[in-house]
Amino acid sequence: MQLEKMVAFHKAIGDPTRIRIIALLRNKPLHGQAIAEKLALKPPTITHHVKRLKDSGVVYSRRDKNTIYFHLDTKRLEFMSTSILRIGDDQIVKAYEMKMSDKEKLKILHSFITQDGRLKQLPSKLKKKIVILSYFAQGFEPGKVYEETEVNEYIQTFYDDFATIRREWIMQQFMYRENNRYERNPTEMWPIIVESKKR
Repeated sequence: MQLEKMVAFHKAIGDPTRIRIIALLRNKPLHGQAIAEKLALKPPTITHHVKRLKDSGVVYSRRDKNTIYFHLDTKRLEFMSTSILRIGDDQIVKAYEMKMSDKEKLKILHSFITQDGRLKQLPSKLKKKIVILSYFAQGFEPGKVYEETEVNEYIQTFYDDFATIRREWIMQQFMYRENNRYERNPTEMWPIIVESKKR
Protein backbone atom coordinates (compact mmCIF):
# COMPACT_ATOMS: atom_id res chain seq x y z
CA MET A 1 0.00 0.00 0.00
CA GLN A 2 1.25 3.46 -0.75
CA LEU A 3 2.85 4.75 2.43
CA GLU A 4 1.16 8.16 2.35
CA LYS A 5 -2.27 6.52 2.16
CA MET A 6 -1.43 4.33 5.13
CA VAL A 7 -0.35 7.39 7.11
CA ALA A 8 -3.53 9.28 6.10
CA PHE A 9 -5.68 6.40 7.33
CA HIS A 10 -4.01 6.24 10.74
CA LYS A 11 -4.27 10.01 11.10
CA ALA A 12 -7.98 9.81 10.32
CA ILE A 13 -8.75 7.26 13.02
CA GLY A 14 -6.11 8.46 15.50
CA ASP A 15 -8.55 10.44 17.61
CA PRO A 16 -10.37 9.31 20.80
CA THR A 17 -13.76 10.54 19.59
CA ARG A 18 -13.44 8.83 16.21
CA ILE A 19 -12.38 5.58 17.89
CA ARG A 20 -15.46 5.81 20.13
CA ILE A 21 -17.66 6.36 17.04
CA ILE A 22 -16.14 3.28 15.42
CA ALA A 23 -16.86 1.29 18.58
CA LEU A 24 -20.51 2.40 18.50
CA LEU A 25 -20.97 1.59 14.83
CA ARG A 26 -19.58 -1.91 15.32
CA ASN A 27 -22.86 -2.79 17.01
CA LYS A 28 -25.24 -1.27 14.47
CA PRO A 29 -25.67 1.70 12.08
CA LEU A 30 -26.60 4.96 13.81
CA HIS A 31 -27.69 8.42 12.73
CA GLY A 32 -25.74 11.51 13.78
CA GLN A 33 -28.10 12.59 16.55
CA ALA A 34 -27.95 9.15 18.18
CA ILE A 35 -24.16 9.17 18.08
CA ALA A 36 -24.10 12.68 19.58
CA GLU A 37 -26.41 11.62 22.42
CA LYS A 38 -24.44 8.47 23.23
CA LEU A 39 -21.16 10.37 23.33
CA ALA A 40 -22.65 13.48 25.00
CA LEU A 41 -21.31 15.69 22.21
CA LYS A 42 -22.89 18.32 19.97
CA PRO A 43 -24.10 17.21 16.49
CA PRO A 44 -21.66 19.54 14.63
CA THR A 45 -18.78 17.85 16.43
CA ILE A 46 -20.05 14.45 15.36
CA THR A 47 -20.47 15.68 11.78
CA HIS A 48 -16.82 16.73 11.71
CA HIS A 49 -15.53 13.41 13.03
CA VAL A 50 -17.82 11.27 10.88
CA LYS A 51 -16.65 13.17 7.79
CA ARG A 52 -13.05 12.27 8.59
CA LEU A 53 -14.05 8.62 8.98
CA LYS A 54 -16.00 8.70 5.71
CA ASP A 55 -13.03 10.25 3.92
CA SER A 56 -10.85 7.42 5.19
CA GLY A 57 -13.33 4.90 3.75
CA VAL A 58 -14.15 3.07 6.98
CA VAL A 59 -17.59 4.66 7.36
CA TYR A 60 -20.27 5.15 4.72
CA SER A 61 -23.77 6.59 4.87
CA ARG A 62 -27.15 5.38 3.68
CA ARG A 63 -30.42 7.24 3.71
CA ASP A 64 -33.54 5.62 5.15
CA LYS A 65 -36.49 7.89 4.35
CA ASN A 66 -35.50 11.23 5.91
CA THR A 67 -32.71 9.92 8.12
CA ILE A 68 -29.08 9.30 7.19
CA TYR A 69 -27.49 6.34 8.95
CA PHE A 70 -23.77 5.76 9.26
CA HIS A 71 -22.40 2.26 8.71
CA LEU A 72 -19.00 0.83 9.61
CA ASP A 73 -17.12 -0.88 6.80
CA THR A 74 -15.55 -3.51 9.03
CA LYS A 75 -13.81 -5.25 6.16
CA ARG A 76 -11.95 -2.12 5.10
CA LEU A 77 -11.21 -1.18 8.71
CA GLU A 78 -9.64 -4.57 9.42
CA PHE A 79 -7.68 -4.48 6.19
CA MET A 80 -6.35 -0.95 6.69
CA SER A 81 -5.62 -1.52 10.37
CA THR A 82 -3.32 -4.44 9.61
CA SER A 83 -1.72 -2.99 6.46
CA ILE A 84 1.40 -1.93 8.35
CA LEU A 85 2.18 -5.61 8.94
CA ARG A 86 2.30 -6.19 5.18
CA ILE A 87 4.83 -3.50 4.26
CA GLY A 88 7.31 -4.97 1.81
CA ASP A 89 5.14 -7.95 1.05
CA ASP A 90 4.68 -8.49 -2.68
CA GLN A 91 1.23 -9.82 -1.98
CA ILE A 92 0.17 -6.68 -0.09
CA VAL A 93 -3.52 -5.87 -0.30
CA LYS A 94 -4.27 -8.75 -2.66
CA ALA A 95 -7.44 -9.60 -0.83
CA TYR A 96 -8.70 -12.42 -3.00
CA GLU A 97 -7.16 -15.02 -5.24
CA MET A 98 -9.54 -16.51 -7.77
CA LYS A 99 -8.76 -19.02 -10.46
CA MET A 100 -10.52 -18.27 -13.70
CA SER A 101 -9.87 -18.82 -17.41
CA ASP A 102 -10.16 -16.08 -20.03
CA LYS A 103 -13.20 -17.91 -21.37
CA GLU A 104 -14.89 -17.69 -17.97
CA LYS A 105 -14.12 -13.97 -17.68
CA LEU A 106 -15.54 -13.27 -21.12
CA LYS A 107 -18.65 -15.28 -20.31
CA ILE A 108 -19.21 -13.15 -17.20
CA LEU A 109 -18.69 -9.91 -19.12
CA HIS A 110 -21.11 -11.00 -21.86
CA SER A 111 -23.69 -12.06 -19.29
CA PHE A 112 -23.72 -8.78 -17.38
CA ILE A 113 -22.84 -6.15 -19.99
CA THR A 114 -25.06 -5.21 -22.91
CA GLN A 115 -23.78 -4.75 -26.47
CA ASP A 116 -23.75 -0.98 -26.00
CA GLY A 117 -21.55 -1.28 -22.90
CA ARG A 118 -24.18 -0.86 -20.17
CA LEU A 119 -24.05 -2.94 -16.99
CA LYS A 120 -27.29 -4.90 -16.58
CA GLN A 121 -26.77 -5.47 -12.86
CA LEU A 122 -23.90 -5.92 -10.44
CA PRO A 123 -23.35 -9.63 -9.75
CA SER A 124 -24.00 -10.78 -6.20
CA LYS A 125 -21.27 -13.44 -6.27
CA LEU A 126 -17.88 -12.01 -5.37
CA LYS A 127 -15.97 -13.78 -8.13
CA LYS A 128 -18.19 -12.35 -10.86
CA LYS A 129 -18.41 -8.96 -9.16
CA ILE A 130 -14.60 -8.63 -9.15
CA VAL A 131 -14.45 -9.32 -12.89
CA ILE A 132 -17.04 -6.60 -13.58
CA LEU A 133 -15.49 -4.05 -11.23
CA SER A 134 -12.05 -4.70 -12.69
CA TYR A 135 -13.32 -4.27 -16.24
CA PHE A 136 -14.84 -0.84 -15.60
CA ALA A 137 -12.10 0.37 -13.23
CA GLN A 138 -9.70 0.25 -16.15
CA GLY A 139 -11.47 3.34 -17.47
CA PHE A 140 -9.57 5.46 -14.94
CA GLU A 141 -6.14 6.82 -15.72
CA PRO A 142 -3.45 5.61 -13.27
CA GLY A 143 -2.04 8.38 -11.12
CA LYS A 144 -4.83 10.83 -11.90
CA VAL A 145 -6.99 12.21 -9.08
CA TYR A 146 -10.72 12.47 -9.84
CA GLU A 147 -13.39 14.55 -8.16
CA GLU A 148 -16.41 12.57 -6.94
CA THR A 149 -18.61 14.19 -9.60
CA GLU A 150 -16.23 12.94 -12.29
CA VAL A 151 -16.38 9.42 -10.89
CA ASN A 152 -20.18 9.57 -10.77
CA GLU A 153 -20.38 10.82 -14.35
CA TYR A 154 -18.15 8.01 -15.58
CA ILE A 155 -20.17 5.35 -13.74
CA GLN A 156 -23.42 6.72 -15.17
CA THR A 157 -22.13 6.03 -18.68
CA PHE A 158 -22.61 2.34 -17.90
CA TYR A 159 -24.77 2.09 -14.73
CA ASP A 160 -27.32 4.28 -12.97
CA ASP A 161 -26.50 3.38 -9.36
CA PHE A 162 -23.18 5.21 -9.17
CA ALA A 163 -23.07 5.15 -5.35
CA THR A 164 -23.00 1.35 -5.23
CA ILE A 165 -20.27 1.00 -7.85
CA ARG A 166 -18.21 3.74 -6.24
CA ARG A 167 -18.48 2.08 -2.83
CA GLU A 168 -17.57 -1.35 -4.23
CA TRP A 169 -14.46 0.04 -5.91
CA ILE A 170 -13.34 1.37 -2.54
CA MET A 171 -14.24 -1.79 -0.60
CA GLN A 172 -12.52 -4.09 -3.08
CA GLN A 173 -9.39 -1.89 -3.23
CA PHE A 174 -9.73 -0.81 -6.87
CA MET A 175 -9.76 2.84 -5.81
CA TYR A 176 -8.65 5.05 -2.95
CA ARG A 177 -10.77 7.91 -1.61
CA GLU A 178 -9.75 10.90 0.47
CA ASN A 179 -11.71 14.13 0.95
CA ASN A 180 -14.18 13.05 -1.76
CA ARG A 181 -11.37 12.74 -4.29
CA TYR A 182 -10.63 9.42 -5.91
CA GLU A 183 -7.57 7.75 -7.35
CA ARG A 184 -7.25 4.39 -9.04
CA ASN A 185 -5.05 2.07 -6.99
CA PRO A 186 -2.11 0.36 -8.72
CA THR A 187 -3.22 -2.93 -10.27
CA GLU A 188 -0.93 -4.71 -7.80
CA MET A 189 -3.45 -3.73 -5.14
CA TRP A 190 -6.44 -5.15 -7.01
CA PRO A 191 -7.90 -8.55 -6.13
CA ILE A 192 -6.03 -11.31 -7.93
CA ILE A 193 -7.71 -13.27 -10.70
CA VAL A 194 -5.37 -16.15 -11.51
CA GLU A 195 -5.59 -18.04 -14.76
CA SER A 196 -6.89 -21.54 -14.07
CA LYS A 197 -4.84 -24.47 -15.34
CA LYS A 198 -6.75 -26.80 -17.58
CA ARG A 199 -5.83 -30.45 -17.43
